[in-house]
This record gives sequence, C-alpha cells and structure tokens, in this order.
Amino acid sequence: MRRQRGNPAGVPGDRSFDVAIAGLGAVGSAAAYHLARRGCDVVGFDRFRPPHTLGSSHGQSRIIREAYFEHPLYVPFVQRAYTLWAELEREVGRQLLRQTGGLMIGPAQGMLVSGAQRSAELHHLPHEVLSASEIHRRFPALSPSAEMVAVWEPRAGVLAPEQCVGAHLELAARHGAQVQFDEPVVRWEADNSGVRVSTAVGMYHARRLLLCSGAWLGTLLGGCAVPLTVERQVMFWFAPRQHAADFDADRCPIYAIEDAPDRMFYGFPDLGDGIKVARHHEGEAADPDHLRRTVTAQEIAAMRQLLQRFLPDADGVLRTSAVCMYTNTPDEHFLIDFHPRYPQVLIASPCSGHGFKFSAAIGEVLADLLTDAPCAFDLNPFRIARFAPAR
Repeated sequence: MRRQRGNPAGVPGDRSFDVAIAGLGAVGSAAAYHLARRGCDVVGFDRFRPPHTLGSSHGQSRIIREAYFEHPLYVPFVQRAYTLWAELEREVGRQLLRQTGGLMIGPAQGMLVSGAQRSAELHHLPHEVLSASEIHRRFPALSPSAEMVAVWEPRAGVLAPEQCVGAHLELAARHGAQVQFDEPVVRWEADNSGVRVSTAVGMYHARRLLLCSGAWLGTLLGGCAVPLTVERQVMFWFAPRQHAADFDADRCPIYAIEDAPDRMFYGFPDLGDGIKVARHHEGEAADPDHLRRTVTAQEIAAMRQLLQRFLPDADGVLRTSAVCMYTNTPDEHFLIDFHPRYPQVLIASPCSGHGFKFSAAIGEVLADLLTDAPCAFDLNPFRIARFAPAR
C-alpha cells in the first residue's frame, strides 16, 4: 500500500520510499511504471531529462524481432514484451510499435541466419527461408549476395524509443511515481533499514534501490566487480538515391545483414526521416561523460560501402547522423540480479546493444523482483555469478 505522499515539489528530505531508481531510460522508466502501477511508492532519478539524446535510448527507431538469433531463451521474453507494448499503447493512447516484418540475411550457416532459424523452429514461430533472388524480388530495396539467404519473420517491426520512454514516464507519474530529472545519483549506502541514496541535490531513503543507469552503471556498483564496457555507436540516415518508394514501410521491412563472418549491420525502412542504418558493435571504447559525438568522413564512407553492396539505392545524401552507446557484458547477455553483498539493491540491464525491445518486459520483471512477486522467467543466465573468475 502506498504511503502518504509528501514533498510535492520534489524537495528531498527525510521521506522514505519503497523503491528508488537510478536511471530513467528504457529500463528505469519501465520499472517505474510497473512499480507505481502496483501501488509502490517510487522515486526515480536521471542525470538528464528523458527522453534525451545523451544515452542509449534515442535515434527515432529500434528493432523488435521474435526469431531471436542471439539465443532462443530470449523468445518468450520478447513475446511478453510484445504484449506489454500493446498494453502500453492502449493506456497512453499512442502508437509505439509499427509492424513491418523483418529479414535476417546472411550465409545459411552464419550466426545471423542459423541463429534466427534455430529460435524460429524451436519456438514454432511463423517464418520463411528466402533465397537471395526471392529477397530481391519481394523487397527490391535489398540486393543480397547470391550465396545469401534470409529468415523472414512477419511479426518484426519498429519501436519509437523516445516515445516509449516518454509513455512509461508519463504513466508512471500518473500512477503516483515521483521522477527527478537533472538529478544524478552520486552514491548510495545500504543498511538494515534499506538504502540511503545521495543525489546531486540531496538525500533520500528507500527500502530498495534499482540501479539501471546504463553507461553510467559502472560508477554505482558499490564494490560489485562486473566487467562492463561502454561502446560508441553511430547511426546514419540517408535519403534514397532513387526508387524512394521501395524504402517505404509497406515495401521494406527491418533487416540485419551479416556482411562478413560474425559482422553485421542493420537498418529500417524510411519512416519519414530517411533510411536509417548502423553497424552492430565494433564501436570504439567510450567514456559516457566524454563521448565523441562527431561523426567522421571515414565512418560515413564505411557505411556507404555497405549500402553500395547491399542497398545501392539507399546511397543518397546523408541527412543526419547520431551517436549512442552500448553498455556491454563480456558474453553480451543481460545483467539482472541483486547485488551480491546488498540484497536490497537490484542491478539491471547492460543489454549489450540488443535490449530496448525487451524493456517493457524487463521493467515488469524488475517490479516482480523488487516486490517479491513470482517471476515468470528463468533469470539464471543473467546472474552476476557468471562473471566470477575461475578457481
């Protein structure tokens, strides 16, 4: 049951909350929504004013896909996310997800196609395997190499990340959550009564603390040795050079292409701002407070080379580019676990560049864990213990 609320202007004091949240991006905003919806007294903090362009949850579009090449264990998780995104759309009254279908393209035995096919077959997902000529016939914007094939899945599509974060925060506040923008968490201390959270403004107390500050998580781990790395990622938006209609969302799905062994890039239809494409991983190591946001001519040229090979009509004028960050674990699987020394502190996310689509479901899982409710998913693959050094 929610306690009587105080500090309506958000002034810190001796008030105690059920849960404090450090970071209100994709995961933190979703957790705030699910917790507040259950009647928890929640306060959330962000160093900026989300949704913003300074972290990992921006860029106008994020892919959602079901035939998950990374591992079949993610399929039930993303299926729950589909349900929760639809519920969020209904509650906020805005479209957040657009279904376009999706193609995972590459060599038949490559990581992308074989992984997607494995997940599709194991979970009995609707899908087709297409030859290179079939891909080009059905989706003329794409020109894969002759030896390539694709797994086509009809349920894949596009999420609007800024709108998703905004919807979760709007509804979290509507359900009673207190959100504090431009107020980073700088440290915390746990004791028998819970957690004292110090921000750039003041001090708060909560029974439990959720740490989900993305690229800044490493500064808040409280002695927990998790080997996280931050990676700079560049996104590009090109105008079509010709045949612009081929890139419309009703003729061009989302896609990922394995252009060399274990290397891939991904892209979207033209949703009104150009054809968005980006390399997946291979970015330089980064400091989130000193991120290089200028995109070089060499980076643009490298992306143009990929377009000329696989989407030649997309190689038009560069409309814009943007930089975001991946926060990676060594095995590129998620991190969802309680702090090994402080059971009142939950650590979440570092999604290694593939987590936004799950954030609605991750928020629900975190709410389960923070309220001692049953969780529908096996979280063992996401535990901190897997990073323990071999003895």
